[in-house]
Amino acid sequence: MLFKYFRMRIKNDIKNCKTCVYRQMLFGNLNDFEYKLVNDVRTESLYKRGEVIKRENEKVDSFLYLRKGLVKLYKTDKWGKEQILSINKPGDFVNLLTIFSKANYKYGIEAVEDTLVCNVELEVLEHIISTNGDFAMRVLNRMSNISEEIIENRFEQGQKQLKGRVATILLYFADDIYHKNTFNLPITRREIGELITMTTENTIRAFSEFKRDGLINIQNRTISIQDYERLKTIAKSG
Repeated sequence: MLFKYFRMRIKNDIKNCKTCVYRQMLFGNLNDFEYKLVNDVRTESLYKRGEVIKRENEKVDSFLYLRKGLVKLYKTDKWGKEQILSINKPGDFVNLLTIFSKANYKYGIEAVEDTLVCNVELEVLEHIISTNGDFAMRVLNRMSNISEEIIENRFEQGQKQLKGRVATILLYFADDIYHKNTFNLPITRREIGELITMTTENTIRAFSEFKRDGLINIQNRTISIQDYERLKTIAKSG
């Protein structure tokens, strides 16, 4: 695990934070001096699939947002078994709920696809928050939205049966991540089971039933949604 962690590579695709496509999501109201502060202390790090970005108990010292790829947030139990907490996509602020409340990460972050992460030193972000009230409110608003999304998603998932949960995660990959009905599943059936709090066996059974009923086609890791409307109905009805 430690070996994978140190294999990350430094990139420099963005010459200035003002040119970043995700700027308006959080940094849209900084002045020129504040942009320079951020730009001077940021790094772009490239991780391959399976490489660890942050380890559990590592010190929180930077703000992370995901520019490309996918990452999973996970916790490890006392027996060393990982439990996936969430999957994050480009544009997500991966650790925004953690950076002002914890000194160390209570979860790990790992790339599940080739991934590009932008890191901004936390000390600079804290300085801008203390001097720019509009930016501080924007950060608080974003944190509130993320918290509400987590609560809503967990509540909705808890109301659904197995097929509804599996259908929901397949539509999440199709609609929110890949924006197409055929894609390579980025995580295993076991990991999907962890994500939707179902056993691996039950998750595999749901996939098999969806394939048998003509809702999806499966070729190794490639999923093709054959009947989008029926799958959407199952996801909605649970």
